[in-house]
Amino acid sequence: MDAIAEIRRRAQARIKRIALPEYKDRRVLDALKTIEREKIAEAVLVSPDTMDKRETERYIEEYYNIRKDRGVTIEEARKTFEDPLFYAAMLTRDGKVDGFVAGAAHTTADVCRAGLYCVGVDEKLKTACSSFIMAMRDNPVVPDGALIYADCGLIPDPNPRQLACIAICAAELGKKVLDVTPRVALLSYSTKGSAKSKMIDRTVEALKILKEMAPDILSDGELQADAALVPEVGKIKCPDSPVAGRANILIFPDLEAGNICYKLTERLAGARALGPLLMGFKKPCSDLSRGCSAEDVVDCVAVTSIRV
Repeated sequence: MDAIAEIRRRAQARIKRIALPEYKDRRVLDALKTIEREKIAEAVLVSPDTMDKRETERYIEEYYNIRKDRGVTIEEARKTFEDPLFYAAMLTRDGKVDGFVAGAAHTTADVCRAGLYCVGVDEKLKTACSSFIMAMRDNPVVPDGALIYADCGLIPDPNPRQLACIAICAAELGKKVLDVTPRVALLSYSTKGSAKSKMIDRTVEALKILKEMAPDILSDGELQADAALVPEVGKIKCPDSPVAGRANILIFPDLEAGNICYKLTERLAGARALGPLLMGFKKPCSDLSRGCSAEDVVDCVAVTSIRV
């Protein structure tokens, strides 16, 4: 299954307004042409020339009021809005666009700050995190054509509740964007008690919290990667699991494992990595690798559109 083509098709069926604030980047400009030609979204290129002055002043004041308790001055707020990234984030907060995509010319930290300070974090989960859609064709352990890896970009050492929230966000992403029934595996170097450590205890506790918070999500852990993905191994190691051997949402125990694994999958298995897709925010926003291609920009815009 061509998961990327399906994502674009689904975006075309529900045109959304997505802000692109990196107006100087050639990859973004090339992507804009593709987005317009294929009618994937209504892309809004945000630049100093398109930023309404009165609107900018209102956003500066609003941002200052949000951040003044953290010591931000009105002058610092004004300086922040010299970057169209924060204007795009406030457009999203205001509902004037449905989401924003950036990261080709900004660090993940920059994009996350814009999301955190302007869009805000979901009040129920209170956890900002990220994921990658790993698209793979003709892979026998990936029948849907894609897996979701999380968290690979934001939380270095998640506690059990954060792991559970990452899983909930990733499951929602899988359901909305890939149109699959999420089957969540909390990954480890142990399967169901085959080893003992504090790290494994954390994963076991995360599963308990996940089942309490979202009992309808098919989930299991702790699972080794082969037990999570390979049907034959899953049947041997945990035959009663609702997930083993069929997982499509992989939750890593920490950022180090997640980041290493997504890059290995991309480089050794030839997967397309879409993301980091920011999760846990009140409205959709997506980060990009600074090494992204124009096609990556197009596809992240498509994913962001579907998430609305």
